[in-house]
Amino acid sequence: MGRTAGRGGGGASGARTVPNGPVRAAGCVLWRRAPGGDGIELALVHRPKWNDWSHPKGKLKPREDARRGALREVLEETGMTCAPGPELPTVHYRVGDRPKEVRYWAAEATGGGFIPNKEVDRVWWVPPDVAREVLTQDRDKDLVSALLSALPGSGSGAGPEPADRPGGGG
Repeated sequence: MGRTAGRGGGGASGARTVPNGPVRAAGCVLWRRAPGGDGIELALVHRPKWNDWSHPKGKLKPREDARRGALREVLEETGMTCAPGPELPTVHYRVGDRPKEVRYWAAEATGGGFIPNKEVDRVWWVPPDVAREVLTQDRDKDLVSALLSALPGSGSGAGPEPADRPGGGG
């Protein structure tokens, strides 16, 4: 049983996805209870390569379980450990000529701390309403609603605006 698909090598690991198959990825809508106890906050990541705000996510390794991959990506991009909750809707879109499929889970942050890295230079904790305004892609905004539906009693998401909002004074 071969580990590569198509022609040529499979990179350093010897494995890669089928050239025309979907790019498999996974991530989490990472949340925590708001410090004031009123509702929740979501972690948004800023990716300097794309200059965008999104949920933590990334490509799966060959044969990697999607939920494990989602937790790995959260840790790599945010430095946070988390407890996965319900699976959220899978997002489908195209990257160039290839379809991409991203599976998401709700996940409560349980510890850790952010250190800026090559992929993510900033993590910003915001109420859900602010997340909907700041997230770059509409598909990521839709995941905020899915999270709130999956977490009964999570609150409306209204809350004070953080002082370090992009373009703000902090």
